[in-house]
Amino acid sequence: MGPVTGEDGVARCPWAGGPGVMRDYHDTEWGNRVSGESAYLERLTLEAFQSGLSWSTILHKRPAFREVFHGFDADAIAAFGPPDVERLMQEPRIVRNRLKIEAAVTNARATVALREEDGLEAFVLSFAPDRPPTEHATTSAESVALSKGLKKRGFAFVGPTTMYALMEAIGVFDPHVVGCFRRGS
Repeated sequence: MGPVTGEDGVARCPWAGGPGVMRDYHDTEWGNRVSGESAYLERLTLEAFQSGLSWSTILHKRPAFREVFHGFDADAIAAFGPPDVERLMQEPRIVRNRLKIEAAVTNARATVALREEDGLEAFVLSFAPDRPPTEHATTSAESVALSKGLKKRGFAFVGPTTMYALMEAIGVFDPHVVGCFRRGS
């Protein structure tokens, strides 16, 4: 599947052809490298929350996620206990899924523990492919290996498809289709 040209005359990945939050995300964020532990923890957490839902839903709720998860500060989230989970289960501005909320806390604790190695950012980047995966893939050998490596270190909700989406989102490889104006940027 090739690019779609929007009403503005710009060729984009097919899912970002029309105006709105998805196109804005595509044009300004998707496939761009991020840096820092909180940026990686945010993307990992939001990809987990997106599982089974539309990315548009997550983007619309992202400001609330950032607020209730303290800017994705790993130490702050790692300190959450059962009352915090219950508070978040009552928060209508986010996705209220107990398993995903508990996974966010688990992953923050695992992120803190991963500091004893090189940290979350270095760990994720160590799984960058030598060559970009083929277009339209949903997993890769690298996303499978990243998933296994994170699970081994105590992370949850980090399956191979979710990790592939993370790798796309944070620019571990260029996810844009050939012909998209963002390809190679």
